[in-house]
Amino acid sequence: MNSQLRSGFTLPAPGTHRLLIKNMVCPQCIRVVTEDLTALGLQVHRVVLGEADVSTADGQDPDLEPVRATLQAAGFALLEDPRAQLVEQIKTLLVTLIHYPEPGPRLLTYSDYLVQHLGRDYHYLSHLFSSEEGLTIEKFIIRQKVERAKELIGYGELSIAQVAGQLGYSSPAHLSRQFGQVTGLTPTEFQRLGPASHARRSLDSLL
Repeated sequence: MNSQLRSGFTLPAPGTHRLLIKNMVCPQCIRVVTEDLTALGLQVHRVVLGEADVSTADGQDPDLEPVRATLQAAGFALLEDPRAQLVEQIKTLLVTLIHYPEPGPRLLTYSDYLVQHLGRDYHYLSHLFSSEEGLTIEKFIIRQKVERAKELIGYGELSIAQVAGQLGYSSPAHLSRQFGQVTGLTPTEFQRLGPASHARRSLDSLL
């Protein structure tokens, strides 16, 4: 599944047109976007989180007006402003890394990971993200890690220490501090509330 989720931000294949799409946050989103674009008569070559590569039968650029309307009806948004596109790429990379990690240890810091995949200076990415979103990349990462921690805690299969280790925290105490800052609860208090509290907030509300 991860190979389908991860974009890698490669160049589109010759003859295809890349659409950058906001609010794609899960495998279900990939399926919906694929079906919707196919229903418009587009040839869909590749769909991952935040991106779709399509072509038309006559080789022309696709008509974006029906694409825009169809995506909006499904809860997505077609991104056409370059700055907004780059911010969404940052979000997609971070959501994928935190919520759908590859097996094994993560070898890069978050900043190095973004620089490697986007080919931009981290200072520029950080400034752009903050100016467009009203919060720093670091705070966005904390929010996503806490949401992932809530999910893992909700499964009830891992200890708090194991959750902290899986998310790259230096200690359970570090996780507890950030968890408390975001939720007002410690991980243990959250766990004690029971399954009804473990419903994961829709990721698009965090994007």
